[in-house]
Amino acid sequence: MKCPFCGSPDTQVKDSRPSEDGGTIRRRRYCASCNSRFTTFERVQLRELVVVKKNGERRMFDREKIVRSLSLALRKRPVSEEQIEQLATRIVQKLESLGETEIPAAQIGATVMEELKNLDSVAYIRFASVYKNFREAKDFENIVGELGGDDPGA
Repeated sequence: MKCPFCGSPDTQVKDSRPSEDGGTIRRRRYCASCNSRFTTFERVQLRELVVVKKNGERRMFDREKIVRSLSLALRKRPVSEEQIEQLATRIVQKLESLGETEIPAAQIGATVMEELKNLDSVAYIRFASVYKNFREAKDFENIVGELGGDDPGA
């Protein structure tokens, strides 16, 4: 695997262990060229997914977009990087289990929202505000009203 810092292909695995959910293997790596350390995650990919955008455009599914979105929504929340990886894995597994190779972008967003709603209400509202393109304070009031008394992340 290439080093993300210097691009050298000469990296070594120093430690491997399964994640808590058993769906990924976490590997600590070391670059002999620049002496940097970094972590990679290895997971099973059941099928190639294609995202169908609202305008009909098709793109290859990119798991890292899910991870970036989750990281933004969960920024400064009490959720670890490993928990974000596990959440992304769970979302991808749900999408793959649908049995379809083409997934509407709206379904991906709804799946992410469902998972965030169960994990952290603040992250859920943050993600919803971007995903649903909130334009005014009333939009926030409505989504908070949907949460009701259940407040897993507050």
